Amino acid sequence: MLARIFRPAKTAMQSGKAKTKDWVLEFEPTAARKADPLMGWTQSSDMNGQVRLAFETRDEAIAYAQHRGIPFQVFEPKTPKRIIKAYADNFAAGRKIPWTH
Repeated sequence: MLARIFRPAKTAMQSGKAKTKDWVLEFEPTAARKADPLMGWTQSSDMNGQVRLAFETRDEAIAYAQHRGIPFQVFEPKTPKRIIKAYADNFAAGRKIPWTH
């Protein structure tokens, strides 16, 4: 019953960064998911897959896992590469591809 401690990434469907500041502790799946033959939904016999705990800091999540005797792995978040651009750069004279409309 190995646990993962990480900060979730920003969702691809939204530009906001909600729920990305907290650290999450969730368990690695121990059993593979299988499709239900009648409805087609996925099912699993692993009940720990439903547990997802949120903590404000990484240290709180680690302390929780150590106190409960849960083996864990910590995944550090990757910092996004920022590209700073201005709207005026679209119309710059030195642009590689000329702007046409």
